Amino acid sequence: VQLQAFGGGLVQPGGSLRLSCEFSGTSFNWHVMGWYCQGPEKERELVADISPGGRTVNYAEAVRGRFTVSRDNAKNTVYLQMNSLQSEDTAVYYCTARGISSGRTYWGQGTQVTVSS
Repeated sequence: VQLQAFGGGLVQPGGSLRLSCEFSGTSFNWHVMGWYCQGPEKERELVADISPGGRTVNYAEAVRGRFTVSRDNAKNTVYLQMNSLQSEDTAVYYCTARGISSGRTYWGQGTQVTVSS
């Protein structure tokens, strides 16, 4: 499994970004897909994840109502729509894939999101 994340960048407070993560390998439909972030001098933490069928999603409290995770199983891609961005959202965002059978978690390379005026 390989994961390639796109869409990071510099955005002003209150702005929006959409991250994408392309999954290469077998059985995208058998993986829980997630997004983690690691801000400056902070621990890496879960932002959101989504079940293989897309029916169950989980969000960190800090992003609930502002971020939306979704997936397109036909395109082997997971998305993170980020709205009303705040300076506290500045971090490197990582895409993950966790096999529901193996329990193994794969990590992408990360994409930088900077929220600043």
